[in-house]
Amino acid sequence: MLQKIRGIVLHQIKYTDSGIVVQLYTRETGRLSVLVRGLHKKKSGKHNVMFQPMSLLDMEIYFKASRELQLLREFSFAYPLHDLNSNIRKSSVALFLGEVLSSVLREESPNEALFSFIENSIEWFDESRDRYFNFHIAFLAGLSRYLGFEPRVHRNDDEKFFDLVNGSFVRAVPVHGQYAPEDISSMLFLFLRSSIQQSGDIPLNGKQRNELLETLVRFYSVHLPALGNLKSLEILKDVFG
Repeated sequence: MLQKIRGIVLHQIKYTDSGIVVQLYTRETGRLSVLVRGLHKKKSGKHNVMFQPMSLLDMEIYFKASRELQLLREFSFAYPLHDLNSNIRKSSVALFLGEVLSSVLREESPNEALFSFIENSIEWFDESRDRYFNFHIAFLAGLSRYLGFEPRVHRNDDEKFFDLVNGSFVRAVPVHGQYAPEDISSMLFLFLRSSIQQSGDIPLNGKQRNELLETLVRFYSVHLPALGNLKSLEILKDVFG
């Protein structure tokens, strides 16, 4: 059955000499794998950029629920990315987020609220010219709300440490040892209380930004062991360090 689908590119792998398999997160069907033929031919070079991580696409797909690999008929940008693929910082973030989302979004069922969060975040990130340096931190903080382990944002003055296992701020260092130190906990609290748009107003230097990122990755790993080792993490830390 031919079906119109909007999707976010997560990852691609080479399938044949002229084809790729694209991993997508879609509004209509959740996680989806699509075969794209002919992308390595000379005349199709302009289409390669459309399947880079975090691209937003409108597609017509020959969809069959029992088939693991769907067939693509037509595709176009749902939202043309003006800055994301040409800005090294933004493209590094896109690569990182694509790797994270590939690991944590496994369900083949739709979640429109989650899709809209990712879609709206990407559009804001692409359009932002000078307030995006904290975007990946704010995105991970916000994404946890849709994945079932949202931290408790209430915090008393004497609750100085963030407990990664229980997702809450606590008075004393937890005995399990999975926690964020006081300074990182204070900064994380600001992100948990802020929107992605507001996150650009939080002052961070490169060291603080990378420590916050490492803390959030640890937090995700505690609750989603399938996250594994993120190859793009060190690249992102170098770019924003």
